[in-house]
Amino acid sequence: MRIHSLPIQLVNQIAAGEVVERPSSVVKELVENCFDAGAQQIIIDIEQGGARLIKIRDDGCGIDKEDLPLALSRHATSKIASLQDLEQVASMGFRGEALPSISSVARLTLISRTADAECAWSVCADGTERNFDPQPDPHPPGTTVDVQDLFYNTPARRKFLKAEKTEFAHIETLIKRMALSRFDISFVLTHNQKEILNLRKAHEVSAQEQRVADICGPEFIKNSVTIDYSASGLQLSGWVGLPTFSRSQQDMQFFYVNGRLVKDKLVSHAVKQAYQDVLYNGRHPVFVLYLTLDPTLVDVNAHPAKTEVRFREGRLVHDFLYSALHRSLANVRPGQTVTVLEVDPLESAPLINAGAGAGAGAGAGAGAGGSLLGGNSRQSSYNSRPPQQSSIPYSVGESIRAYAKLYQETPAYSTEPLTSEPVSITPPLGYAIAHLHNIYILSETATGIILVDTHAAHERITYERLKQQHAEGVIPSQPLLLPIKLSVTSAEADLAEQEQEFFTQLGFELTRSGPETLTLRASPALLRNVDKEQLVRDVLADLAVNGVSQRIEEHTNTVLASMACHGSVRAHRRLSIDEMNALLRDMEQTERIGQCNHGRPTWIELSTQDLDKFFMRGQ
Repeated sequence: MRIHSLPIQLVNQIAAGEVVERPSSVVKELVENCFDAGAQQIIIDIEQGGARLIKIRDDGCGIDKEDLPLALSRHATSKIASLQDLEQVASMGFRGEALPSISSVARLTLISRTADAECAWSVCADGTERNFDPQPDPHPPGTTVDVQDLFYNTPARRKFLKAEKTEFAHIETLIKRMALSRFDISFVLTHNQKEILNLRKAHEVSAQEQRVADICGPEFIKNSVTIDYSASGLQLSGWVGLPTFSRSQQDMQFFYVNGRLVKDKLVSHAVKQAYQDVLYNGRHPVFVLYLTLDPTLVDVNAHPAKTEVRFREGRLVHDFLYSALHRSLANVRPGQTVTVLEVDPLESAPLINAGAGAGAGAGAGAGAGGSLLGGNSRQSSYNSRPPQQSSIPYSVGESIRAYAKLYQETPAYSTEPLTSEPVSITPPLGYAIAHLHNIYILSETATGIILVDTHAAHERITYERLKQQHAEGVIPSQPLLLPIKLSVTSAEADLAEQEQEFFTQLGFELTRSGPETLTLRASPALLRNVDKEQLVRDVLADLAVNGVSQRIEEHTNTVLASMACHGSVRAHRRLSIDEMNALLRDMEQTERIGQCNHGRPTWIELSTQDLDKFFMRGQ
């Protein structure tokens, strides 16, 4: 066959193959158009899981009568006009493909009215981009898109649709996720004329938390840390679940970049690192987070469905996210609100140049006004009542005599007797009463009782002290008896040469000895039993993919965690009241004290109300 142009309808159907996977894909594109139109209210009516009907109404700015045919034509948009606009997109949509693509696989009617128009105008489309004949309509200001009989003319695609219940479940999940991105908009969702969701605008923080609770469940808000963190032109706001509140799946992880819900490997890696040694094996953190940055620093045109983005300064973003989450979780103490130190969270991390203009116009953020929670205060609030360990963090310090050659020797406990002077305020974890079965500390607090797993708590205390001491000193390096030759690709050799200072800071002496050869002459003393060649290769792979690597830190922390475990108080060792109280006071000062190094809880609380319920008091 000779080369020829494809029919316009077929071109649009090919585009629909990328954009319109299922009914929820149509809903996503149309609701994003509502966002860009400045809508205050969006009503979504669905019938038969979206296969029969998808009708979306908004009260936005509307479309002029003369522009209606263009709105249904390929690559026609009001949102960008030049390459410069494309490089700093702040709108949700910008390609001008959605409406013509949808109309090529469904019966689409577009009705719209601007605020100053005498009436609305309606047009129907079939993907051919012709024969438009606008008709007057009594529609109020705003826009309605009516999509019927999805895939009616592409039966092979229609066969791939799942059951009605399944398809609507995808739509409901999508609307909930989009509602989390725009607290300034109200959402109404119906299915087969039955109201499923009715979310009002949420301008106040309390109203925003209520919407999050409605979507993610009330326990999420009760067991979360509020984040509002700014540095280097980046802002992170939202909520992160405490390590004790985790999931077996990654089904409650919502991350928005300038208001756009995305899935990104770099973001996932940073979050995973922040929760590295506080989550139980196989568990996943929960979070609703909003990253705001200059639109010129993020490419939103990296995926047809715009579900992925590409950061221009990947290492900067990664380290910012890791530092913000790591510090916010670490600084929470039992029974108190934690204010993050007024320091740049990136000051201790070697970063590439963030470039100029990083903070200029940080996009729409989590809604109409940028910051989700308002202001630039760097504060993380512990949202549940104190202390209640189903939502607890941790922190303290201890050393181990067996490793005195590497670390300063300190006693296991402060054994000074408690003061006999009366104390007016009961500390968050109270005062010890007994050592149950020589394993658990029983403590009385102002609001109930606390049970502490002695070994688990002391293990975390010891681990955090060892990490702190390790971070404050130069990492001891141990020369290898025989240097190790590594055969690598030329790109890996170039990367190792470029990152030589990085390896040196971590205790490695790694040099390039040929176009595709590296020589390792020394490694960190703590990692003497680790496969050094494989570790170097893994680190290079991380640097190539993510621009950053924590593998060496992970291996070091694994060794320190093992040291802490073996050096902590063992079960069945009897503790005195003074020793137990000393441990409780240490717990109140220790980062991540809610879990031991293996992710197990270190303490739980029973309030007086809980105890009253057990014994039916007051009933």
